[in-house]
Formats: sequence, C-alpha cells, structure tokens
Amino acid sequence: MDGVEEPIEEAPEEDAPEPRTPTLLDQMGGVSGIIASGVPVVVFVVAQALSGNLVASIAAAVGSAIAVAIWRFVRGDAIQPALSGLLGVAVCAFVAWRTGEAKGFFLLGIWTSLVYGGVFLLSVLVRRPLVGVIWHLVNGEGQEWRRDPRVLRAYDLASLAWVVVFGARFVVQRWLYDSVYADTWLGWVRIAMGVPLAALAAAVTVWAIRRSRQAAAGEPEPAPRSRGKRSTGTSRA
Repeated sequence: MDGVEEPIEEAPEEDAPEPRTPTLLDQMGGVSGIIASGVPVVVFVVAQALSGNLVASIAAAVGSAIAVAIWRFVRGDAIQPALSGLLGVAVCAFVAWRTGEAKGFFLLGIWTSLVYGGVFLLSVLVRRPLVGVIWHLVNGEGQEWRRDPRVLRAYDLASLAWVVVFGARFVVQRWLYDSVYADTWLGWVRIAMGVPLAALAAAVTVWAIRRSRQAAAGEPEPAPRSRGKRSTGTSRA
C-alpha cells in the first residue's frame, strides 16, 4: 500500500576475522627484535676497538640498549624483549666493570650458552624436545604431538640444532676468553656466532613446525624411494 514503508533488510554482518595467535617469533619481538637485541654487543665491540676505553664502551652499549627500548616503545612494538635485553646488557656491563676487562662483557653470554645447550640436549634425551614443547605450549595446542614419531623426530632434530649452536658458542668463546686473543677476537667472534648461527637453527625449527602442521592435517608421510631396480611387470622365464 502507498504510504507504508517496507522494512529495509539489513545486510548480514560479516564475521570478524579471528585474531591471529602470536607465534613464538612474535613473542620474541619478531625479526627486528632479534636483530635489535644484538645492537648493544656490536656497539660495545666497535666502541672498544675504536677507543680502547672500557667505561666509554660500557656506556655506549647501555645507551644503545636504552635507545632500542625507546625506539620499540615509540613504534608500538612489544617492549618486553627490549627490556629483557636491556637487563642482560646491564648485567654484562656490571661484570665487565667489576672484572676491569672488556672480555668480562661476554662472560655471561658464554655460560648462558652452556646452560641453554644443556637444557635443549636434556629435553631430547627425555623425549620431550624443547622446540616442540615451547611451540605447542605457546600456541595452546597441548602435547599430543609427541605421539607422532615423525613429528617427534623433527622436533628432536630442531632441538639438536640449537644444541649445536649453543655448544659451538660455548666451546669457541670459552677458549678465546682464556687465550691471548680475547681482547682482539672475542667480541667479533661473538657477533659472527650470534644471528647467523641462530638463523640456521631457526630454519630447522621452521621445518620441524611445518612437519608438525602436516601431521596435524593428516597428510601421509612420503614413502621412501626404493633403491632397487624398477619392476617391469613381466617375469622372465
């Protein structure tokens, strides 16, 4: 009828996308956070090489750690990794100041590598590889993945990759710490064995996580290729 307004059908509201679960890399501050965490070490090594003054080098390292924290705060990035890094730099600086030697700045990192490597190795020995435990714990996925042998093997390899990284750092840097090359090479070796080695272990970790995802999706494990001769389907008399 005229004069009667027909009700207007409202368009159905689209479902809002579910918030993405932060990954382990996100909680570590992302790639930029990992790189930024190495800035104070680089600053300390360069300042020590240029000035040879321990106090000036410590001040430069602590100042750069504070600058990184402020920069991440202004950008709206996760501040927790930066604060943790600032605390670590402060402890390293204190050790170097107390020992009166530049190599003391790296002492905490050397022994931390031994502890981390031991923990990762122990996790593999008790059949609870730490890479898998951390990943599924952070993402709230439980620990059912341990029932799949191929996933367990993948996380074993990823955890052992971190054992190699931390073990190599400890062995090489501990030897340098007690050698006559400490003042010349220890800092540069620390930088060289930092992000590059971690990137290699991270690549193995990503592979292990993808392996876990494939198993969760029910994808079958690829059948091994036979090394024997192919069967022609005919038999010889």
